[in-house]
Amino acid sequence: MAKARSAPDLWMIVSILLILTIGLVMVYSASAVLSYNEFGDAFYYVKRQLLFAVLGIGAMFFMMNTDYWVWKKGSKLGLLICFGLLILVLIPGIGVVRGGARSWLGISSFGIQPSEFMKLAMVVFLARLLSERQDQITSFTKGLLPPLGIMGAAFGLIMLQPDLGTGAVMVGASIIVIYSAGARLAHLGSLALIGVAGLIGLILAAPYRLQRITAFMDPWQDPLGAGYQAIQSLYAIGPGGLVGLGLGMSRQKYNYLPEPQTDFIFSILAEELGFIGGMSIIVLFLILVWRGMRTAITAPDSFGSLLAVGITGIIAVQVLINIGVVIGMLPVTGITLPLVSYGGSSLTLLLTALGVLLNISRYSR
Repeated sequence: MAKARSAPDLWMIVSILLILTIGLVMVYSASAVLSYNEFGDAFYYVKRQLLFAVLGIGAMFFMMNTDYWVWKKGSKLGLLICFGLLILVLIPGIGVVRGGARSWLGISSFGIQPSEFMKLAMVVFLARLLSERQDQITSFTKGLLPPLGIMGAAFGLIMLQPDLGTGAVMVGASIIVIYSAGARLAHLGSLALIGVAGLIGLILAAPYRLQRITAFMDPWQDPLGAGYQAIQSLYAIGPGGLVGLGLGMSRQKYNYLPEPQTDFIFSILAEELGFIGGMSIIVLFLILVWRGMRTAITAPDSFGSLLAVGITGIIAVQVLINIGVVIGMLPVTGITLPLVSYGGSSLTLLLTALGVLLNISRYSR
């Protein structure tokens, strides 16, 4: 295979940097009050976000200049390491509980989420597996069950934390890769029905998940409990109108909307920058997804194509879930907005993955 590289996708680079810049501004705006109240420093969160953004950009440009084929060689080892971390995080005394889920490894305020690493490791592994067995993908037992079994095992470990949001993103991106590899729609449709039944079981097994569903249907049934976040998010978006209240002028960030710098940062963005600001960030994500899918279509080999689909799928699914939650279209799941929400290891990892996507774009036909 010829490995003549061209320039990376400029549209993709510009959209990534613009989204990241908007994210840094919004992390400061959304967290300034909270930062000052908790740490006596209005810049506490944005300084940490800036540090990880710089590290992530460095990693992105490094991976942009590193042939993506190296990921194929290390895909099995990477997946095994991530499975080990997912098991390790479940051990009391080792895994750190944050937000009701034992999903972190780390010391003090610094930590990583193994489930975030699993999202990327899974799509890399599936891209390799399915590119090597593409002639078998239409077979239910030989082609479809093995990747679904591996994905299901990872999802099960993530649910033990529990972290339904991250698990849903991993499953969504993995299904996109599997379908793109040529899996039969009839097979996936049948399994989807089984998946829905399993999801209903998971919801019924945990009272807090059932509360989130009922709150999604009618948050006013419990406005100070399960429906609180959804109501406060809509209270933020509504007054924003067309042009917003102005940057830094949010009212909901004054301890009304929980975690305004993470899961509900889009609510603050819509409140301060209005419909125009909200649509602007959505358009930038659409450009990023468009260029990612174009890279997948024009990739020189099936591994690069499926890997590009997987990385783009992670972003697309996560954006859909996050914005769906904050506008009241989906139940609250605890998913951040990629490149915008506050989050150290997840931001660095996502920028690293985007560097791989940019490298694939350099070999586009």
